[in-house]
Amino acid sequence: MVRGTQTLRRGFSLIELVIVIVIIGIIAAIAIPRMSRGAEGAAESSLRANLAVLRNAIDLYDNEHEGTLPTVASFVAQMTTFTDLAGTANATSSNVYLYGPYLREIPPLPVKVPSGVNPKANGVAASSAATVGWIYTESTGVIRANSSIVGSNGTAYNTW
Repeated sequence: MVRGTQTLRRGFSLIELVIVIVIIGIIAAIAIPRMSRGAEGAAESSLRANLAVLRNAIDLYDNEHEGTLPTVASFVAQMTTFTDLAGTANATSSNVYLYGPYLREIPPLPVKVPSGVNPKANGVAASSAATVGWIYTESTGVIRANSSIVGSNGTAYNTW
């Protein structure tokens, strides 16, 4: 008489566990790069939006001040407070200081920056050697990011 042996299975075998771990690894290898590209794309979209806001504020300042652009030295004050026709900044509005403010604050730089640059510094400078996030050319009114890092479209952020 042949006896049948019955074995009770409790849990997973080693092969089943290895297969599950390999599948999870493959899914992670596909998903993680997609998520990181999404974060980079969001930062680049934010940079485009910030540049548009800054450029519109400069244009509005230029129009209201009869063709005079903000100065590098007073850019933050001229954009975030009230000004007179000559561009002198004042914290409160009056019949003399009736222009602006054009921005609540200078936005931080949302993309990767070279070492030495502080993307959160809300300043504006005339040279890319500065440690602030934005570079402003007073003679032309052009503002750009202080980052020479190349974005996903193949061009450096400071050329946008």
